[in-house]
Amino acid sequence: MEPRDLSDVWVLVPVFNEAPALGGVLHDLLQVFPNVVCVDDGSSDGSDLVARAHGVAVLRHAINLGQGAALRTGLEFARSEPDASYVVTFDADGQHSVADALAMVEVAMAEDVDVVLGSRTQGRAVDQPRTKALLLKAGLRYARWSSGLELTDTHNGLRVLNRRAFEALELRQRRMAHASELERLIASNKLTWREHPISVTYSEYSMSKGQSNLNAFNVLFDLFAARLDSPS
Repeated sequence: MEPRDLSDVWVLVPVFNEAPALGGVLHDLLQVFPNVVCVDDGSSDGSDLVARAHGVAVLRHAINLGQGAALRTGLEFARSEPDASYVVTFDADGQHSVADALAMVEVAMAEDVDVVLGSRTQGRAVDQPRTKALLLKAGLRYARWSSGLELTDTHNGLRVLNRRAFEALELRQRRMAHASELERLIASNKLTWREHPISVTYSEYSMSKGQSNLNAFNVLFDLFAARLDSPS
C-alpha cells in the first residue's frame, strides 16, 4: 500500500518554555507530517530557536497569552492556508504519540468526520497520577454537562479537525478552558465527531509542565466566566 499523502495536513504545536522536549517532539512529527507549525506563546527559554532549527514554521506571541490563545493563532494560520484540509493539535511536552495522531488523521479522512478527539480512557494512559485522574474525572462530568456530548475524555490536547471544523471553531478562551469551550462549539455547530483511543505518557518532565491542582480552579473560573458571558 502506498503511503497516504499528508500534504494537506497541518500539525499545530502550542509551545510555552518547552525547549528540553521540543526538539524530540518535532523530530518525530517531521518523520510523518511535512507541515508543522509551532505557536510560541511568549517562551523565554529559546523554544522558538529550537523550532526554527528544525525548519518548521514559527508563530510567536510577544508575551504569554495562554494555550487557548496559541491554538487560536494556529487555527487562524491554518485558515489562511488554502491547501490545508486537516489540522492536528499536538502537545509539545512529549506526552502524545505521532502514531496515534496519524491513526486519527486516517480516521478523519476515511470516515469523513469533522472532529476526532483523542481518548485516554479508551486507550492507555501510562503512569497517570491519581490526583490528575480525579481532576480529569471531575472535568469530564462538567464537559458532558456543558456540551451535551457523551465524551469519555476531556482536556486532551490531541485532536484532528477537518476544514469545516477549524473554520467554525472560533475560540475565545485564552487559557486552559479552551478545551471545554471547543467541545461546546462542536455541539453548537453540529459538527460530526468521534473519539479514538490513544496512549499518553506521563513523564516526570511532562507532569512538571502539566496542570496543577491550583490551575484546575483557574480552569473552572474561566469556564463559568465564559458561561456567564455567552449569549442566552
